[in-house]
Amino acid sequence: MASNSDSIYNVMFYIAHHPAEITFTTPEYTNVVRMGIPDRIKVANPEIYFPDNKLLVNRFQDDFVAKNGNLLDFFFDYTEKKVPNYHEVWVSTAHLPEKQAYFLELSFE
Repeated sequence: MASNSDSIYNVMFYIAHHPAEITFTTPEYTNVVRMGIPDRIKVANPEIYFPDNKLLVNRFQDDFVAKNGNLLDFFFDYTEKKVPNYHEVWVSTAHLPEKQAYFLELSFE
């Protein structure tokens, strides 16, 4: 499944270590964080994980969530929720060529 790839992990790791380069937005949902990432940042296989003008949505596998809890908690802190009691994380990705950005959205359920 694309959402459990090293590519998505590497993008999330990059964001966590370079948050000043990222545009974070908080949508109307309290359990979601949206990000715009400059598309000049290297991504492995962007045509698979960040399709042009098309949304790709997947659920992280349970073992990915368990293994990467600290990284996911970093993103959870950008939501309006206070207690990280999520069990599932959904990831939506896309490439927005006209904005020269990758779109990444995480939904904590």
